[in-house]
Amino acid sequence: MTVDPNAATQDFPSPEPARGRRPQAVGYLVPALVAGAVALALGAYGKVHDPAGTAFNLAGFNSTGAVKSWLGTAAMGFAVVQLVSALMVYGKLPGPSWAGVLHRWSGRVAFLVAVPVAVHCLYALGYQTYEPRVLWHSVLGCFFFGAFSAKMLLLRSERLPGWLLPIVGGLVFATLTVVWLTSALWFFRTFGVTT
Repeated sequence: MTVDPNAATQDFPSPEPARGRRPQAVGYLVPALVAGAVALALGAYGKVHDPAGTAFNLAGFNSTGAVKSWLGTAAMGFAVVQLVSALMVYGKLPGPSWAGVLHRWSGRVAFLVAVPVAVHCLYALGYQTYEPRVLWHSVLGCFFFGAFSAKMLLLRSERLPGWLLPIVGGLVFATLTVVWLTSALWFFRTFGVTT
């Protein structure tokens, strides 16, 4: 049997291109609900838990405040690397071909360094509101981990608008910045840059 290459072919309608479809609201609703649940759960735990006063200390540091401040500063430093590498990935700054790898790993390290700080804050100090700085720190500390959770879930979503991930990433970065300003920077300005 031979096939005639000039024979007419049956014409099937082409499928709708994926980029033309709008993602359903559920794709955004689930990350938003998870973010809210994480933030509320952390805040509720911090509020009902009796503060222990201390959770951990590291050798070489004089106080848990110094440990938290330095770990928070390290997390903030990696977050700045996140910001710069994201700008490289999106073509807003020139950068190496491995900027995406740098972005992913700096984010992982920033999160891993921030977790012990959050654990200490929640376990040792709880959710406190006795002055505006502490209130903002408590609220935004819980919000940070909620927003971070949403960002991680959105990374796995398909058909995201190009503007959404940078907005959520910027929100996570801005929140961490205010958390750092109301804790580590305050500590260093109040007690000096000590270990």
